[in-house]
Amino acid sequence: MTLSGSMIEGVTLTELRQINDERGAVLHMLRNDAPEFTRFGECYFSEVLPGAIKAWKRHRAQTQNLAVPVGRIRMVIYDDREMSTTRGQLQELELGRPDAYLLLKIPPSLWYGFSCISSTPAILANCADLPHQPKESEQRPMNDPDMPFDWE
Repeated sequence: MTLSGSMIEGVTLTELRQINDERGAVLHMLRNDAPEFTRFGECYFSEVLPGAIKAWKRHRAQTQNLAVPVGRIRMVIYDDREMSTTRGQLQELELGRPDAYLLLKIPPSLWYGFSCISSTPAILANCADLPHQPKESEQRPMNDPDMPFDWE
């Protein structure tokens, strides 16, 4: 796993269990008895094509619980929360199998974006704690000058 920058307040990484044998693998993501679990809202998968960038987004109330079972992504999180001890910090992570199969928990009010850095499409799984509501989130373009990260 590649991690740059310090951990942003409220962001957690949890190692996920992989059970491998000659037929393939069982990949755990989130259980209702896990300390990271709060409640179930919805689960969905986002396909990210090689070189594609999906940025920037933040949720006002929804918590993201993310894992990358297929491919490899670069995840970037930016904290511009006024009362945060990590305000102004950027966190960059590389997620995916086999060595970085982790559960990434992103709390509300943090900006995040991701790109596929593998040569094949990546799948990002999200088990969010609330169902998607379009007015609950906001987006900015990937090249927004207020975001201190260059995707190029």
